[in-house]
Amino acid sequence: MTAPVASQVLAFPPASAGQTADYMLHKLSFHADAWDVAEDLRNGITALVVIDTRSESLYAQGHVPGAISFPHRLMDAQSTAALDRSKVYVTYCDGIGCNGSTKGAYKLAKLGFTVKEMLGGLDFWVRDGQPVATGSAPGAMPADAPAIECAC
Repeated sequence: MTAPVASQVLAFPPASAGQTADYMLHKLSFHADAWDVAEDLRNGITALVVIDTRSESLYAQGHVPGAISFPHRLMDAQSTAALDRSKVYVTYCDGIGCNGSTKGAYKLAKLGFTVKEMLGGLDFWVRDGQPVATGSAPGAMPADAPAIECAC
């Protein structure tokens, strides 16, 4: 007779349903995904500003339409003085292997701005099939860009 296999998942007991709901709500307050950001840009939501935290040269090669180029390395009290504090800033970088968006979000939050980080960065944006702008101008989400169905 073979001994029962111990569960790797249940080796640490799960939180209660209430604790999980609280944690997930808390987690959602820090992040947005590419689809949510695209929908807000497509719908002309003006309460948020998308920030590409990568270098200006990477931004020019391709960025989220409407995003402003603001490398995290340049963020400080002086360089952010003109930003509108009533907006929510959504930072992104290359993808999950890059922490530029985290550094940018940290710096902005430390300076008193409301921030969310876009999960997966430009990599997940492209994987979702969203349009990409090139050049040094922010551009805008194309009015005729088809809404991409979220499959989750």
